[in-house]
Amino acid sequence: MNNTLPEHAPLTQFPIQDNCLQIGGISLTRLVHRVGTTPFYAYDRHKITERIGLLRQHLPTEIQLHYAMKANPMPAVVQLLAGLVDGIDVASAGEMKIALDTPLPPDKISFAGPGKKKHELTCAIAAGVILNMESEQEMMLIAQCGERLGITPKVAIRVNPNFELKSSGMKMGGGSKPFGVDAERVPDMLKQLHALGLELIGFHIFSGSQNLNAEAIQEAHTQTIQLGIQLAEQAPTSVKLLNIGGGFGVPYFPGDQALNLPVIGENLQKLMPVIKRQLPQAQIVIELGRYMVAEAGIYVCRVLERKLSRGHTFLITDGGLHHHLAASGNFGQVIRKNYPVIIGNKVHGTEKEVVSVVGPLCTPLDMLADRLSMTKASIDDLVVVLQSGAYGMTASPTAFLNHPPPTEVLV
Repeated sequence: MNNTLPEHAPLTQFPIQDNCLQIGGISLTRLVHRVGTTPFYAYDRHKITERIGLLRQHLPTEIQLHYAMKANPMPAVVQLLAGLVDGIDVASAGEMKIALDTPLPPDKISFAGPGKKKHELTCAIAAGVILNMESEQEMMLIAQCGERLGITPKVAIRVNPNFELKSSGMKMGGGSKPFGVDAERVPDMLKQLHALGLELIGFHIFSGSQNLNAEAIQEAHTQTIQLGIQLAEQAPTSVKLLNIGGGFGVPYFPGDQALNLPVIGENLQKLMPVIKRQLPQAQIVIELGRYMVAEAGIYVCRVLERKLSRGHTFLITDGGLHHHLAASGNFGQVIRKNYPVIIGNKVHGTEKEVVSVVGPLCTPLDMLADRLSMTKASIDDLVVVLQSGAYGMTASPTAFLNHPPPTEVLV
């Protein structure tokens, strides 16, 4: 019987030179001097560009790519992606402002999320942004705001489908959800929408996220497109856009393997003739965040102390869960698993040790790695958390205990 634990999938996106991680063509040790302080996040612009190229290579040419900004709203990252993708999806007025600062036209920006406030709706309508409506009540509020402005709002209906994306890290559709309008209620909403004089752009159908199962994604795509076609038949005007969501996952944990993107593209290619026949005027959108940026980012912190407690070594660093909640395991993990964590300035050291990496916070939850085998580290060595380009700083409680926030750089 094999009792060995699964290991992380090999992560080769960043080269190693002289035993030191390289990012953006710069050695980690040099980048630390350039940034001037630790902790920090660094995002590799070449890797982001490369990932968009990979998507373009394997997905049908008719598919449009949208960036879900919530994954990483750093303005420099968003500006880079605005030149590579076809649209941006936002989830707050703050994100909308960042998107409107890019060269993308407003009608290539969509605004989703429950609980949009009146002033947010007003800003979006005035800007010409597409509003993904989450409820009938929100639809009425949008109509009122549009009438007051004298502008016809551009809207799409976010649909809560009667199916889910199987094997998802987070299930966003199927059953009772706070997101979107239940599919069976959409036909009545379409009638009201037409009477209110709103401009229907299309539908947004999102069923799940962080999925590494290509077969499950293929099934969800097929069901989503079928549902979109059914709803379009009851729409008062031709559907111009069908956002079939995203859900493409990246490997984080031991045993995870990279998503098989080519087979997903092949399935979509088979579906394109049906889409063209049934929805001849519709742009088909895939909305991705994590998949575009996660593997292009790292989080870097410094070892402050080696501490031995009853036979176990802790590396105490100047970073922690207040900067990287996801790596600590407190951002949706049911059973805590380690992100890939390395000693970035001595990646392939000859001497290994099993250690726990912890931060400076007064809580046992402040842990970046638990009993992980790594190169033996010394004080001032650099701990690197890989796969950190998505849901990093802005998904973390940076105000907790009032430590300074980390710096972010695009290299």
